[in-house]
Amino acid sequence: MAREDRTEKPTAKHRKRARAKGQIARSPDLGGSFVLVAGLFAISLTGPSIVTAGGTTFREMIAEIANPTKATSMAGLSTLMHDALSTLLGAVGPIAGACMATGLIVGFAQAGRPSPQALKPDFKRINPVSGLKNLLGPNLVFEAVKAVAKVGVVGGVAGLALVPGMTQLVSKVGISPEALGVMMGTRGAEIAQRAAFAYVVIGVIDYAWKRHRHEQQLKMTKQQVKDEARQYGISAEVRSAQRRRQMQLARARMMAAVRTADVVVANPTHFAVALLYDGTRTAPEVVAKGQDLIALQIRRIAEESGVPVITDPPLARALHSSTEIGQVIPEELYAAVARVLAFVYRMAGRRRLAS
Repeated sequence: MAREDRTEKPTAKHRKRARAKGQIARSPDLGGSFVLVAGLFAISLTGPSIVTAGGTTFREMIAEIANPTKATSMAGLSTLMHDALSTLLGAVGPIAGACMATGLIVGFAQAGRPSPQALKPDFKRINPVSGLKNLLGPNLVFEAVKAVAKVGVVGGVAGLALVPGMTQLVSKVGISPEALGVMMGTRGAEIAQRAAFAYVVIGVIDYAWKRHRHEQQLKMTKQQVKDEARQYGISAEVRSAQRRRQMQLARARMMAAVRTADVVVANPTHFAVALLYDGTRTAPEVVAKGQDLIALQIRRIAEESGVPVITDPPLARALHSSTEIGQVIPEELYAAVARVLAFVYRMAGRRRLAS
C-alpha cells in the first residue's frame, strides 16, 4: 500500500493491535536521562553518608593491615573482605535501586503493560533489508543530529559550568584537602546536574520525534478504515449468524456438486469423497468431502442421484486428509483413483449394453 495513501488517523482497534505487537513510541534517551537524574539525586542524598562510611572502613582496614597477625590470617582477611563488600554494597545499593526503579517507571510510562505477543521472537525485526530502509530513511538525519547534539550540548553545558570555576582554583592554593574535596565535589555535582538537565531536554525532543513517527506509521488508508468499520461495526451475534449462513450455503453447493460427480469413494461410515473428472483438468477433482454425518449425507445423495459409491477405506482416508474441495488429487493417488474410475466406467458400459 502506498505510503501517500495513508491519510486517516488510526482507529482505537488499530492502535490496540499495534500495541499488542509491541509497536509503540519509545525513546531510550528519555529513559536514560531520567535514570541519570535519579542517580545524581540518590548520590546527593547518600553522598555524605557514603563518604563517612568509606572513610571509617578505610581507617579500620589500615588499622587491621598494620597488625601482621590479622593481615596474614584467614580470619583477618575474611574480615577485611567482609567490611569492604559491606561498605561497597551500602554505597552502591541505594543508587542502583533508585536508577532501576526510575528506569522501570519511565519504561512503563512509555510502553504501558508489556504484551505477551510482543515478547515472542519475530525474525522480521532483525531483517537487514527492512533495517537498512529504516536506517536510510528520515530517521537517519534525526539520529545523526541527535548524536551530535548529545555530545555537543551536554559537553557544552558541562564546559560552560567548568571553565569559570577553573579561575577560582588559583585562589584556593593552600586550603586543606578536606575543604578542597568538598569544593570539588560541589562543583562536580553542579556540572553533572546541568549536563543531566540538557540530556533530559534531548530525551524529551527524541520522544516527541519518536511519537510523531509512530503516529505517521499508524495512519490508515480510507479503505482500511471502511473495512474495519464494516468488520467491527456489527455485533458478535450478527457476525456469528453470517458465518453460519455462509457455511450453510457452502455445504449446499457442495451437496449439489455430489449429483454431478463420477464416483464417491467411501469408508463405510466415517469418510466420503466425491470425485469428478471431465477432462478439463490434469487429474480428477474433489467436488465434495465429509466425515461422519456429512459423509453419510454425501453417500445418500450419491445413491439418490445414481452416482456410484465405491467402498475403499484406505483411499477414502487418503483423499480426505490430503485434498481440499476444488483441488485435484495428489500425484501419489493417481494410480488408485484411476483403478476406481476404470471400474466405474466398465460397470457403466456393461449397464448400457445390458439395457
